[in-house]
Amino acid sequence: MATFPETHGMELHAVVERMRADSARRRAVSPPVSAPKPAPHLARDRKTQGDFFVADILDASPKDDTVSMEHPLFALRAGDMRVRRYERNGNSVVVMPGAGGCATIHDKDLWIYCISQLVEAKNRGRAITPTVRYTAYDFLKATNRDTSGRAYERMANMMRRLAGTRIETNIETNGQRERRGFGLIDAWQVVEKSPDDERMVAVQVDLPGWLYRSVDAGQVLTISPDYFRLRKPLDRRIYELARKHCGQQPRWRVSLATLHQKSGSTDALRNFRVAVRSLAESGDLPDYLMAYDAARDMVTFARPAS
Repeated sequence: MATFPETHGMELHAVVERMRADSARRRAVSPPVSAPKPAPHLARDRKTQGDFFVADILDASPKDDTVSMEHPLFALRAGDMRVRRYERNGNSVVVMPGAGGCATIHDKDLWIYCISQLVEAKNRGRAITPTVRYTAYDFLKATNRDTSGRAYERMANMMRRLAGTRIETNIETNGQRERRGFGLIDAWQVVEKSPDDERMVAVQVDLPGWLYRSVDAGQVLTISPDYFRLRKPLDRRIYELARKHCGQQPRWRVSLATLHQKSGSTDALRNFRVAVRSLAESGDLPDYLMAYDAARDMVTFARPAS
């Protein structure tokens, strides 16, 4: 119920008139309400919102993420259709192939290229996103591939395998540990083709959030450009392990059985031993000296003295 001030004998209508007069005076001294602003003629510029990152840094040093260097996410054989399981120190990985087989360690070059671009851009103060747009030619050159027409076709097959391969893991990245599944890339598309031969010119890939968190947290290591010159998949995998474990110590000594498990090789141990001995004797492993001790069945990696 409304409450009116005391009237002291005044008529009620006089009180009402006084209240109306007070309200009018307050309106007179209040600032006028501004008219609403008209709607802008232009929509917001979505290109400035960081919807995707353009990989255009030609001198980016190759970088690899430490999680996939430690754990065998990529197959060492083309056309591998097996479901692979790996468990070590509380971490588990299940790799399931797509229609074209599991993505191989040579397919991982796309990961390395995108990681390298993202890290270098972040170091230069540029905004980055999990969606990376790049030119096919720059990727082929950066990863020591030929640039023939077949190379572009092989790159399309590579992206199909990366998108088709599914990973289930509980590995922690950037402080987050969760059991989840993801593709090695979430999606890919050709955004520009050559008008002459329909060859892909610009490509866009969506990296999995799991990998992007790892990159954004700086969980990466610089690798040798000669990594892309290693032809054998096992040699590449052994280099990754040497780089990962010699990153904070001058040398890494490991049993052949443990190296076999960490590599993800599906060869029999005796065949793996022959391959390791051959690589050690060749001296071709970039950045590291490698020695195989046959008596103890041990392998030692060390940086050469500067």
